[in-house]
Amino acid sequence: MKYGGYADRVAHIDLTAGNVEVKPIPDEWKRLYIGARGLGVRYMLENGPQVDPLSSDNMLCFMNGPLTGTAANMSGRMAIVTKSPLTGTVTDSHHGGWSAARLRWSGYDGLLFTGKAEKPVYIYINDGEIEIKDASAVWGKGVHDTVKHFQDMYGEKDLTVISIGQAGENLVKYACWVNEDDRASGRGGTGCVGGSKNLKAVVIKAKKNMPKPANKDAWKDAHSRALAVIMDEANITSPRKGGLSVYGTNVLMNITSTMGALPALNGSVTSFGDKAELLSGEYVKENILVNDPTCHACPVACKKEVEITEGEYAGLRMESVEYEPAWSLGANCGNDNIASVAKMIDLANDYGMDAIEIGDVMAVYMEATDKGYVNGDGGLKWGDYKSMVAMVEKVAMREGAGNLLADGGNAVANHYGNPDMAMTVKGQGIPAYDPRGLKGMGIAYATSNRGACHLRAYTPAAELNIMPFQSLSVDPLEWKGKGELVKIFQDIHAFSDSLDMCKFSAFAQGTEEYAAQYSAMVGVPFTTDDVLVTGERIYNLERRFNNLAGLGEGSDYLPKRFTDEPSTMPGSEGHVCELDLMLEEYYAARGWENGVVPESKLAALEVK
Repeated sequence: MKYGGYADRVAHIDLTAGNVEVKPIPDEWKRLYIGARGLGVRYMLENGPQVDPLSSDNMLCFMNGPLTGTAANMSGRMAIVTKSPLTGTVTDSHHGGWSAARLRWSGYDGLLFTGKAEKPVYIYINDGEIEIKDASAVWGKGVHDTVKHFQDMYGEKDLTVISIGQAGENLVKYACWVNEDDRASGRGGTGCVGGSKNLKAVVIKAKKNMPKPANKDAWKDAHSRALAVIMDEANITSPRKGGLSVYGTNVLMNITSTMGALPALNGSVTSFGDKAELLSGEYVKENILVNDPTCHACPVACKKEVEITEGEYAGLRMESVEYEPAWSLGANCGNDNIASVAKMIDLANDYGMDAIEIGDVMAVYMEATDKGYVNGDGGLKWGDYKSMVAMVEKVAMREGAGNLLADGGNAVANHYGNPDMAMTVKGQGIPAYDPRGLKGMGIAYATSNRGACHLRAYTPAAELNIMPFQSLSVDPLEWKGKGELVKIFQDIHAFSDSLDMCKFSAFAQGTEEYAAQYSAMVGVPFTTDDVLVTGERIYNLERRFNNLAGLGEGSDYLPKRFTDEPSTMPGSEGHVCELDLMLEEYYAARGWENGVVPESKLAALEVK
């Protein structure tokens, strides 16, 4: 049947041969995996789970969903899917701005890259035509200069540039793709895979051409309802009124620190005390905020552009001081200097590097220094922001100690003979929530298919009661029920990531809004139960990939610090994360056998 919302064109780009072949998406795959995250993982499974992430055999997918580029609010997301060089898992990392919409407006649902170019190349898409072009003029440049180069070449209007920086070229394992709005597909090393293929950038020239819904009347109702809940002043998304819109993601810094759920000093403590205020969204708004930019079809405007007007970083104007990197480069490293945090985020964006992971890795290095394990290479002290700023460049260029840090937290901890210093799961560093104070995050980190992640199952929404699913509100310090809760969140987010909707849409919208918008756009009946079943299918598809890639029983775990060392801070004092108990509950809910998906489960979910 004819599905609405899809261009039904995916470009298969063989960089070794220099060939481009455009193919439709199999209808069965649309039905089962929707798009973006789900469809990208399906292509990855077809390509083979056992490939070396940095070999020419690995696939790199730029994927849209059926709502991408439409009038659907908060639909300006693109998923970059590949096998991660950092974790060895399948990974998908999403970015906002306008690039996803322009890819869809150019007539493509996705770009699938295989092979390796003989010399640096970029992809140019204009009026639906794809060219593979020489990128030698921008190889060695940062993201910002690369974007400027192509804007000068093709004009800024209707143009998107998605690029890697020097970190990707130098195969930093957590390098990422960044677009012209400094929106990053940050996690998992997708930019490292781009660098391994000599792929510098994807440049898209496309005028607005919004896809039309299959059922116009149903779409009008679904779209109006979804917008109404986003705008509702009771929700955190309410433009200019809700906390997410007013303060951005960094609205959580003070909250998590006060409740003993902010891992500081590499997770050795669960609060940054009064210093958290100096990193918070409230502090940013009062002192350095200058603008609230937004993404395609989004009224929330959670991005916070800042300007530093005094001190050694005066003159810096950048976006965005997000909660996760503000924590990672701030509290996690014992640094309360917000100007230096902004500087490091801006550098990470320019070098094309995960701003969460770089802070995680430096925190491991700092702990190694503090404990006397570092001999002869200088080390890095807690809160030494000037040396931190210098280290960002060293990592991107793989210079000195930066060469070790470029391989991730596990590599650093292992190098200094103490693997337990790495606050990682499956090789990926944790984000800004301590599972001793927010226990749902513990089971969410452990069972995330892409390594430690808050976005696979954003349990703080229920544990902090900041979303419309009031019936799911739970005690953050209670472990019972968290396994089942995490499964629900993982399934919902797997579906919304496949539409591809901004994760923050879930702070207002629920399964009913998602089902109604998808059904009206695509033109097929779809229920809230279908949302959950489809999300479950996609999550099991990912786990199947990981199982085949070698991540079997026992691959769901947490750093011992969270399970064995009780919190000493107010709000969570005396608590550890009871992971084993939650895993038992979670596996029962999933129908898995110690982290492995049985064939019977795959068959029941039609995972093919």
